[in-house]
Amino acid sequence: MERKKRSRKPRMEDLIPDPKKRTEVLSRLYKGDPILGDGGIFTDMLQSFVNAALEGEMDHHLKEQSESGEDNRRNGHTHKTIRSSAGPFEVHTPRDRTGEHEPILIKKWERELGTGLDDIILSLYARGQSVEDVRFQLRRLYGIDVSAGTISAVTDKVWAEITEWQQRTLYPCYAIVYLDAIHYKVRQDGHIASKAIYTVYGVSVYGDRDILGLYLSDSEGSRQWGLILEDIKRRGVEEVLFFCVDGLNGFKDVIAEVYPLAIVQRCIVHMIRSSTKFVSDKDIKAVCADLRKIYSSANRDQAEIALEAFGERWDAKYKEIKPKWLENWDELMAFMEYGANIRRMIYTTNPVEALHRIMRKVTKSKGGWVNDKGLLKQLYLTLMFSQKSWKRTAFNWLPIHRELIDKFGNRYAQYVIQ
Repeated sequence: MERKKRSRKPRMEDLIPDPKKRTEVLSRLYKGDPILGDGGIFTDMLQSFVNAALEGEMDHHLKEQSESGEDNRRNGHTHKTIRSSAGPFEVHTPRDRTGEHEPILIKKWERELGTGLDDIILSLYARGQSVEDVRFQLRRLYGIDVSAGTISAVTDKVWAEITEWQQRTLYPCYAIVYLDAIHYKVRQDGHIASKAIYTVYGVSVYGDRDILGLYLSDSEGSRQWGLILEDIKRRGVEEVLFFCVDGLNGFKDVIAEVYPLAIVQRCIVHMIRSSTKFVSDKDIKAVCADLRKIYSSANRDQAEIALEAFGERWDAKYKEIKPKWLENWDELMAFMEYGANIRRMIYTTNPVEALHRIMRKVTKSKGGWVNDKGLLKQLYLTLMFSQKSWKRTAFNWLPIHRELIDKFGNRYAQYVIQ
């Protein structure tokens, strides 16, 4: 008769492989230190295990991407305090450069070990669902009855993360920064007020796209943009090569105060919209075709010839268009000094407007927000849950990178880690 093999009892080294940690735990046990709670023996062990597991998840993610030919790497850590039955402890979640890594053990928005409900609530909220809509979906899909207060409490947990995100350190140099604002209705002092959300969207020296910040203000103005630029400088941005902006008055002067060497490119698309606002329907197609000849010229000299030709044809009917282009000529034609790849990236603020379309998609059904905090929570969660749409390396970055080194020399190259 075959004897049954006895299963070996787990030993201390199986539970705690690190000999130094094992010695420390035994020492604390003999000293009579608490097992659970803040700073407890088991809590510290759990913290070490969770952080090691998160590092392992990132290693696996990067290995998979490397094997599939994708270029990605680590990009620091985010820090947050997690609640658990053993007590609270801090975790350090590794980040990747492309922002594609989604931690499994503790999700990005979770603040409690072992709960998945928070993630479901935040996911629904990020897709534009109201608190009552989220309650209905949870009841219908999962048979869970959750109070409005609980849902609000879960979304409020994100606020600490938003604050940390708004204050995080940025790259020292961005090749391109797009600036634009979008407006929303927010309840204030018993009435509905229009508020501006300022969006700062950048492309780093590695071609990585990222949102540098979302800022809320009562209205859009060049003075407020100046304060925002001071903030991103305080957070580590020493150099910006190009700013792409709309037609707000005073933009160029405000940028020059904070980043005097930066090139300001006024958005061609905004300029065309502004120029054709009062053009009749029967002329609009022809006027736009002639304006296209200006900004699609091979160089600045040819663009000036095309503008003269435009004036000869249209001055009698639309005399305000040509002077408007001449008044802003240097900012409109800044992109003409560069190759096709850079031109494509800087001649318009469309990249940041694409971000605003993502935001509008989930907010268009809402009449307004109860307060500023609710609006920022909604926009932040919406953007974080749709990172794959906007947080990716700029297309065809290598030739752009080479041209930037050629044009800007060490001013740009010093920030690139070889």
